[in-house]
Amino acid sequence: MREINQWRRGIASRSGQLLRFGLLALLIGAAPAHAQRAERAATIQQRVLANGLEVIVVPGGGVPIATVELVVKNGAFTQTPEYAGLAHLFEHMFFKANDAYPEEDAFMDRAARLGAAFNATTREELVNYYVTVVADSVAGGMEFLNAALRGAQFRAEELAREKVVVLGEYDRAESSPWFRLDERIGHQLWGDFWSRKNTIGDRRVINDVTPEQMRTIRDLYYVPSNSALVVAGDVDAAGIFALAERIFGSWPRGDDPFRRAPIPEVKPLAGSLGVIVEEPVNAVTVQIQWHGPSASRDEAATFAADVYSDILNGPASRFQRRLVDSGLWQGVVVNYYTLNHVGPITVSGQTTPEKLREALKALDAELAATLEPGYFTVEELEAVKANRAVTTAFGAERGSENAHTIGFWWSVVGLDYHLRYIDEMAKQTPAQLQAYARRYIVGKPRIVGVMLPEGAKARLNLTEAELAGRSVAP
Repeated sequence: MREINQWRRGIASRSGQLLRFGLLALLIGAAPAHAQRAERAATIQQRVLANGLEVIVVPGGGVPIATVELVVKNGAFTQTPEYAGLAHLFEHMFFKANDAYPEEDAFMDRAARLGAAFNATTREELVNYYVTVVADSVAGGMEFLNAALRGAQFRAEELAREKVVVLGEYDRAESSPWFRLDERIGHQLWGDFWSRKNTIGDRRVINDVTPEQMRTIRDLYYVPSNSALVVAGDVDAAGIFALAERIFGSWPRGDDPFRRAPIPEVKPLAGSLGVIVEEPVNAVTVQIQWHGPSASRDEAATFAADVYSDILNGPASRFQRRLVDSGLWQGVVVNYYTLNHVGPITVSGQTTPEKLREALKALDAELAATLEPGYFTVEELEAVKANRAVTTAFGAERGSENAHTIGFWWSVVGLDYHLRYIDEMAKQTPAQLQAYARRYIVGKPRIVGVMLPEGAKARLNLTEAELAGRSVAP
């Protein structure tokens, strides 16, 4: 799993990859994957309260702090076009006036007294709210989240101020040269499902938001059976379960939101399409996307997707040698983003206007070549499996990062997936990687997006029809 636009950072960090692989060589022998999995499963403790709230505790950490995180299965995937962007705006309203702290100053004073660092994020298939406190203030941190969760007032004046903040974020995103490319590709890739993938949403919807819409989101999705409480750090599991029962046990159960508001299916792409945008940039950016696996419907392919991507991204891989070391591309990154409601596969990179056609031809040829016998070597497979084991172990060392990781997997596909991840990665074979490529990439419909310097489209005589006509031929 990686975020959809992580390739942009990846292009600039090939030296970092080299460093990580060097570090990996030192650690492989000390951290066998199966041992990490067993240790993780043994340290994570779960309990479901009578109202349906799942409580997940991960004791550990070398410093006396803990992160308390509330995860809700909300996010972009719950948004109809009329609510596009409101899951994110709701997140902003969460830490505003509530019944326990009716004045903003009182709310902030309480956070200061706790010594709390708090924040929240909205993603495609979850919203999370978290507070990190010293270990002896965990009860206070849980009460702080509970007050915001159950007593939010959604005052009209606060909503008016906060939507300006969110629209400011929208303005900043829109000022990026990639915004229009991402948006046009998103519309083509997801069709009617676009509002359910578009976290930042629709400017008009955000501008016209009402307090009643905030209450509708709360009443529908913010119920215990659609939420999890994750506590990671210097804590005792039994004590956390007791606190969770005392603080959150009276939260009314609520109905299943997805019976009341079912999520529609993502419609398959009918054919390939091309997208061209011109921006004040110097290089050519290419972003090609396919519909990838759904984590709940084709779980096995998600593990193959991650290994496939990791091997192709390896700085010493045949893929990088043929495309980047040859000088055709300045960088190319392959990515699959794990989601329940169809995760996108993305191949992205940068080249020059003069090399664009040759670079695209070489890229398609190299993707097709991944089906050839012997394309993936045993050594590459073992290296990326060990790398995932090591990076996962590093992430688990930090309580806050561990809480975020667990919250993500719990919401998208379930905690058990996270527990089995390293083991399943270690089982992947070349045949499974090629089966994944054959099912989702080679010869499959896709969106080919290109961002060019202004005027380059005419100079190259490049058309969207030409881009749509290219393919990864089996």
